[in-house]
Amino acid sequence: MSGRYEIRLGGSGGQGLILAGVILGEAAAIHDGKNAVQTQSYGPEARGGMSKSDVIVSNEEIDYPKAYRMDLLLALTQASFSGYVKDVKPGGLVVYDTSLVRDVCEGNYRLVGIPIVETATRAIGKSMVANVVSLGAIVELTGIVSKEAVEKSLMGRAPRGTEEINRRALHAGYDLVKNAEQKTTAGNR
Repeated sequence: MSGRYEIRLGGSGGQGLILAGVILGEAAAIHDGKNAVQTQSYGPEARGGMSKSDVIVSNEEIDYPKAYRMDLLLALTQASFSGYVKDVKPGGLVVYDTSLVRDVCEGNYRLVGIPIVETATRAIGKSMVANVVSLGAIVELTGIVSKEAVEKSLMGRAPRGTEEINRRALHAGYDLVKNAEQKTTAGNR
């Protein structure tokens, strides 16, 4: 990675995306030795309102702490896809949940649709770890932080007694992307 890489995690309150952004930023800054900044915005509702967490990662000094042209957008709701896709830079990456985002528009970005919440529910048995499945998918797709760094940061933030569930969710995110890429490769033969 060279330069500035901007990530927006978009969804609704209660999906844990602000925590996911904090974990990603910590992984970059504390464990991988990069520069990182994380900002957040959410509606007045405790659950269900729009929520976003922006993370900027760079090997260089970050001179402006606000994200404005996303390299990657994660959309866990239709509203976040529709509201934030315009902020993705040309050639960027849009990762969306296939069960929650149905109205997908093509653009000058790469679309990756994966069943994030379904995977959290099916593989882990808890939809509440969809944020961690998302982290695994983002790390597998981009390599923006090392797997070791994101796992250390996650384990430092996971509530006592949930470490193994969170570890499994992270690995489910890695596997989700690997399996999707294998299907795409097999389909192109």
